[in-house]
Amino acid sequence: MGEMEKIAPDGFVHRCQCTSREALKQIAIDPPDPQMYAAAKKYLDSIAKPLDSLGEFEHIISRCGAMMRTATPHFQDKAMIIMIADNGVVKEGISQSGQDVTKAVAFSMGRRGSSVCKMAGASGARILPVDIGINDPDPVPGVFECKVAQGTKDFLEEPAMTEAEVMQALITGIELAKWCAHEGVTMLGTGEMGIGNTTTSCAVVSALLGCAPSAIVGRGAGASDAILAHKQEVIEQAMLKYGFLTEEEVKSGAMPEADGKNREIDAFEILRCVGGLDIAGMAGVFIGGALSHIPVVIDGVISGAAALIAEMLVPGTKDYAVASHLGSEPALPVILKKLGLKPVIDANMALGEGTGGALFFTMMDTVMTVASTAASFDEIAVEQYTRFT
Repeated sequence: MGEMEKIAPDGFVHRCQCTSREALKQIAIDPPDPQMYAAAKKYLDSIAKPLDSLGEFEHIISRCGAMMRTATPHFQDKAMIIMIADNGVVKEGISQSGQDVTKAVAFSMGRRGSSVCKMAGASGARILPVDIGINDPDPVPGVFECKVAQGTKDFLEEPAMTEAEVMQALITGIELAKWCAHEGVTMLGTGEMGIGNTTTSCAVVSALLGCAPSAIVGRGAGASDAILAHKQEVIEQAMLKYGFLTEEEVKSGAMPEADGKNREIDAFEILRCVGGLDIAGMAGVFIGGALSHIPVVIDGVISGAAALIAEMLVPGTKDYAVASHLGSEPALPVILKKLGLKPVIDANMALGEGTGGALFFTMMDTVMTVASTAASFDEIAVEQYTRFT
């Protein structure tokens, strides 16, 4: 394919030269600066409060300082990138909803009326809904047109995407993240919309981590017992079709190895065969955020699968990822354990779209009122606490 131009936010022009997967191997991620982590932690210790009293948030702020190369990170400028795409596997009856729902919600996002738009808007975040693969040729008002294809193929019949489509979706996400960083964004959130994408994400995770689908498949958008069982069966068939798992592994019921144990896998091929355009686009956002030295927030299981794919395609990406919430899908805690990330919200949420990340934005705003504006020990004439360990 030749160069393609697609108009995106505020005059951004996306130029995508679809190359081979070998191009990904040339991407190198600079690790976060450990000296800036220490400097950020020292700054937090200087605030008039007990040491470590903001708990996990102090680790997150210090991690972000290391990512951004500053002892005093700020997050006033946030953006939520929401990848919208349809999934051909819906043809297999794995959801109670049809693809018409994807476009209906996209219209709501275009009007900034959906759940994630309301929640992210509460923190002043920029909302960037992106049509990366809605199964309809017509543009959606208010949604940025970066369509790679009109949905994916049914992965039980053939691979979900071509290599060129995967590359184009990845590069779209990378370039959008880099554009946001250029515009001054200092924290990115990832969200998605697309009927069938808990099926694609669970298929990706099952293949990547070598676990039985039965161990990680959840109900998604309220699947019945019958649909849940069928969803599991469809993923099992796909694992066997593409040789990602053996029949023994499929039927074992085993949870995945999330302790760093390596498997002989081809992450790109897994994404191509059973993934989705939204997952590929978000994986690109994680890579682009890492290249731009800004944190990227994981929402639920779909963006978690994208973060896992991103790390396996471009090692070091996970060092720029932040976990928002635990979620109700059984695959998500497995993903976060593999990535070595700890979420700060445990509310059994399953709203999707990026809403867990949006809630995380608001929590960070609240915490940063202490971290960035509270008095120092010197200002209140109190002796600073001493750190003994």
